[in-house]
Amino acid sequence: MSGWLPSAPCTPGACVRATARATAVPRAVLRLTGVVALLLAGIALAPLGARIPARAVRAWCRWLVRAAGVRVRITGTAAPRGGLLLVANHISWLDVPLLAAVRPARMLAKREIRHWPVAGALAARGGALFIDRDRLRALPATVDRIAAVLRAGGTVAVFPEGSTWCGRAQGRFRRAVFQAALDAGACVQPVRLRYRSGDGGTATAPAFVGEDALLASVWRVAVSRGLVAEVDVRPALAPAAHPDRRALARAAQRACADAPERWYAAHTARVGEGPSRAGAGTAGRGGAVAVGAGAVSLESADVTVPRGR
Repeated sequence: MSGWLPSAPCTPGACVRATARATAVPRAVLRLTGVVALLLAGIALAPLGARIPARAVRAWCRWLVRAAGVRVRITGTAAPRGGLLLVANHISWLDVPLLAAVRPARMLAKREIRHWPVAGALAARGGALFIDRDRLRALPATVDRIAAVLRAGGTVAVFPEGSTWCGRAQGRFRRAVFQAALDAGACVQPVRLRYRSGDGGTATAPAFVGEDALLASVWRVAVSRGLVAEVDVRPALAPAAHPDRRALARAAQRACADAPERWYAAHTARVGEGPSRAGAGTAGRGGAVAVGAGAVSLESADVTVPRGR
């Protein structure tokens, strides 16, 4: 595994807490049955591709999250037309359908996800872009592929932190993927994701961090009560208003923060400008864009990206 892969200090033992109220096991099993049924329906319908209305895809994504027992609140501005880079902070495997509920998009995922049961088939049929996250030489080609999708008017969803965090803290946005938006002249739409408990506080039960097992994370969500996913769509960023990918990444990161200016100043002072190596145990979750919170770094080493990126 590459030492450049971003990671987070969050771990299940230190950061993740179950909700104070838990639902009965039969109800949790019923929720999981609903999730699996919707996933299988998605796989069956995926070959229809663009013939499925975007409104139906967004509704299916909402149902998927709701079937897991999580209410969804989407607020903010409408996504602009045309090619769009959709970026968000990364907490959970639930983040992917939540972003698609805002706007259906192509996901860039680590190649291992192709072999995941159910989710892998859904990702492949949904047009996910797969990449080998251990090959830094693949980075320039990946940026070019994303730019091509954006130029064609498509949408690409990205988690630029490069790793999942617990929701009480965030990581630095990696920059390379923003070069694709600059190259394509496409807008960047920041989306702030939060998970709340029944009392309105931050919920970490949905977090999928460190060495957490996917099934354990899914079960933790299914048995929780009162979880709410808040999706705040922030105003789109025009690439022409930013001189380079570094500035564009910082602007997107500030937009996705709880207290943008204060958080960003404190965070950059703490981690500096170099790549984060904290929490080596979380490298298995590292990734800039992901399906099911399995992600791949898109900003491992800027020097590998040509044309002055």
